[in-house]
Amino acid sequence: MSMLWRGYICGPILGALWTFTMAVVTCIVVSFATGEGLAPSLLGSLAMGAWLGFVWLPDGDRTRNERIIWSVGLAIIPAAVFLFLRPAIVGAPGTSTLTIIIAWLIFAVSTAWPIEKILRDLPFGQTTRHEYEESVIRFLTGFGYIFFTAIVAIPFYVMVMTSLKNQSELLQNPLDFTIDLSKGMDLFRSYSELFTDFNFGSYMWTSFYVSVLTVFLTLLFSVPGAYAVARLRFKGRTAFSRSILLIYMVPMIVLALPIYIAFSMAGLRNTIIGIVLIYPVTTIPVALYMLQGYFRGLPAEVEEAGLMDGLGRLAVIWKITLPLSLPALASVSLYVFMIAWNEFLLAFMLLDDPSKFTLTRGIASLNSSEIPRQHLMAGAVIATVPIMALFLGLERFMTKGLTAGSVKG
Repeated sequence: MSMLWRGYICGPILGALWTFTMAVVTCIVVSFATGEGLAPSLLGSLAMGAWLGFVWLPDGDRTRNERIIWSVGLAIIPAAVFLFLRPAIVGAPGTSTLTIIIAWLIFAVSTAWPIEKILRDLPFGQTTRHEYEESVIRFLTGFGYIFFTAIVAIPFYVMVMTSLKNQSELLQNPLDFTIDLSKGMDLFRSYSELFTDFNFGSYMWTSFYVSVLTVFLTLLFSVPGAYAVARLRFKGRTAFSRSILLIYMVPMIVLALPIYIAFSMAGLRNTIIGIVLIYPVTTIPVALYMLQGYFRGLPAEVEEAGLMDGLGRLAVIWKITLPLSLPALASVSLYVFMIAWNEFLLAFMLLDDPSKFTLTRGIASLNSSEIPRQHLMAGAVIATVPIMALFLGLERFMTKGLTAGSVKG
């Protein structure tokens, strides 16, 4: 067991895992960018990574000559794998030499430099638990950045590239995610057709004002409710506070049929009013939960001073509590807006009239064999980019609002 705490064991293991990870990422990125096939080699990448993990270890208790001898002597391992088995990255038949060279350059930079950073505090010989764990944490941190970036960026890239193609290009090679820049503005033909032929302008406007109304109604009910839970004393207060989020324990699909029947009997199905009424039901609980924590963190003395000055409870909320809670209100509003903008199940279930479709319902109507696939991808981009820009632009306010009430002040 003690051998696991030696640098010359840990270094090659971490180097091998990192090298294989970057071989996979490099092949995916270059293949998507060029349209030519590349594949990682498990054995080749692991062997090269193990060698790098050994070579890049700090000198520790090795002398300069020992380091040179070990590095040169063990170089036979990746060389043998490269010559007799498979290199870390191989190209499919027909892949150009330039593409393979570019892939290897990216692979070399994204492998050698990070491995040196990961192993910089790991000595060659006996290591302490701190040194070992520090290197593992660096590896897991880098792997996490790469992994979560990939699972977000790759689908978005595929979606955007597909939306910029025409039907013949998709039929010829659906896996080619490169674009022809010589087409100029004709690349965006699918987007213009969505607004001219598929009424997407109306869908976006409907989603926008439905989301804004949802935010308004959610705050209208959740602000006094959260304030009551945070400040007032009444029977059942603790039970109510703890049960706010119980609604999320019931899957929405279970409630779909009762909601559909009730709205059909009440004449609210296929109406915007029905959508505006049901959306806040799904957002008020989470808004209550977020706001009550923030209200508890506000100093009660400020509100008590307002009451002593003759203000009523509603005036205290309006003139004192809400101005102090603007970061929390902004974060809750942004969160609720994103929920309403992206909601699909209720819109799909309750709306049948195309003139009343929300954006997500309109995108679902494009999922048809009669409509080219690039229009569906263009619709998904239109739905994603505005809310992504809104979130990235206001993210600091959302973060501030979510964390400001975590510590009572």
